[in-house]
Amino acid sequence: MILFRCFAGAVTLVAVGVDPASAQDPAREAPPAAFARAIQCRAIADAQARLACYDREVAALEQAERTSEIRVVDRQQVRRTRRTLFGLTLPDINIFGGGDDGESVNEISSTIRSFSQDGSGKYTFVLEDGARWRQLDTRELNEPKAGQPIRIRRGAMGSFLANVNQQVAIRVRRVN
Repeated sequence: MILFRCFAGAVTLVAVGVDPASAQDPAREAPPAAFARAIQCRAIADAQARLACYDREVAALEQAERTSEIRVVDRQQVRRTRRTLFGLTLPDINIFGGGDDGESVNEISSTIRSFSQDGSGKYTFVLEDGARWRQLDTRELNEPKAGQPIRIRRGAMGSFLANVNQQVAIRVRRVN
């Protein structure tokens, strides 16, 4: 559990760019101890003592990252991960920001790698990144082909809509 909290704190503070002072907000989880100790070095007035503190705490941060006690990711990695997770129902664990930062993913555009059709005529699409989406409604499509573009966006009440090769939208659900 401590491992996870350190990971979540590192992502929130480093990747999303939250100012450490805002970590005092009771709604936010406290930063990992190793990070907090490094920030506290700023308060040391003596330059040599401050440098010694930074050297010690940065070495501790490096060791914690090397042993996976914390993870440091940048905003680009957070965006990429949010895109990869688009459509999956996950618990609200706030690892990749709360979604209130204006960077939540509301649609993706990709290419169909492969597809299949079941006995009831519903399609399952595999996108270039390996994400699998299954058709929920019974709307008919011109048969899709590998290599065609697909755009999937959020719909009402947690649903998702897909446009295959600019055809009319169908309701879909993420499978994996």
